[in-house]
Amino acid sequence: MERKRKPAGRLVDRIVRLIQETSSSLPDDAEQAIRKALRRETKGSSARMVLETILRNVELARTDGTPVCQDTGTLTFFVSESLRRRVTPAVLGEAVARASANGWLRRNTIDSVTGRSIDTNVCPGAPVIHYVEAKGEGTISLLMKGGGSENMSRQFSLPDASIDAGRDLEGVRRAVLTAVQQAQGYGCAPGILGVCVGGDRASGYEEAKWQLLRNLADVNPDPALARLERRILREANTLGIGPMGLGGKTTLLAVKIGARPRVPASFFVTVAYLCWAARRRSIAL
Repeated sequence: MERKRKPAGRLVDRIVRLIQETSSSLPDDAEQAIRKALRRETKGSSARMVLETILRNVELARTDGTPVCQDTGTLTFFVSESLRRRVTPAVLGEAVARASANGWLRRNTIDSVTGRSIDTNVCPGAPVIHYVEAKGEGTISLLMKGGGSENMSRQFSLPDASIDAGRDLEGVRRAVLTAVQQAQGYGCAPGILGVCVGGDRASGYEEAKWQLLRNLADVNPDPALARLERRILREANTLGIGPMGLGGKTTLLAVKIGARPRVPASFFVTVAYLCWAARRRSIAL
């Protein structure tokens, strides 16, 4: 008679499935944003060709259950604080190691001192785990962020005379648009921006990446930030950078902005750049 899986084993099974689905199946909101962008681009243009190729790739990956991108990225888990005792680093590590062995994750973790590959993708610091107090109690959220898009992330300290940015939302706008200009097509545009206004250097990146979990079609509950999101998205898409930097009307798919308190001496603006492959997904336990 087949033995029943222990509760911890069933939990690992669910997280392995979460990893596979996140790796191979683009979320509906991201796919719909790409399809909407496709309709805006001129027929026969490089931008349209790139977006059509992306959508074919999305369909194949979903059908075959294979990674939507060869760079399966850094795995960042946001786990509800209430699950800390159940969803431990050991449980998450076991799931990541199994997903790696099954080919759903690339051997993507390198020892920074020795240059040695850590084939299981599990070691101190990998995967990245944040236990958070947030809405969606009892959830595990996974963000898979590739190295190309991570390289395009930026952090600014305002005021910054080089971009004429002061310590206000206008300065934030200038900083974010500078990050878009610097990224160009690198990081696999069209991109999605998660932004944090304030915080310290470390918490700024955590909050910016947390913003990337938001639905692309949602509206920021803070009216000032909602207006800023819309304006930056509109202006970024007039820059002509376009998909993969080949020109076009779609440089960004979405901008999501959050804020954290700061000390008087610091005013950081942190931009987490995510490529079109918005690989993030959540499960509730």
